[in-house]
Amino acid sequence: MTPPPFLRRLSRVNPTTAFVVALVLLLAGLFLPGIVGALLLFVLAGALGTLTFTTWPVQPPITRAVRLVLLTMLVVAAVSKAL
Repeated sequence: MTPPPFLRRLSRVNPTTAFVVALVLLLAGLFLPGIVGALLLFVLAGALGTLTFTTWPVQPPITRAVRLVLLTMLVVAAVSKAL
């Protein structure tokens, strides 16, 4: 079974670049006011949620738990920012 095209593209992304982009989105979402910051946090949560869902079968249980906790914290931060 061949992986979907977006997974093949994602596997070629430099890990440092992915980390920096995620960090910039997180910091911008936390520091920008109101709905703009919340929208960036929701976009980041959606992307990380998709990545977590896609890689779920190959992750050990402790990694799954950590990812779920961090994703939950990100969504809570985005909701509190939106309110």
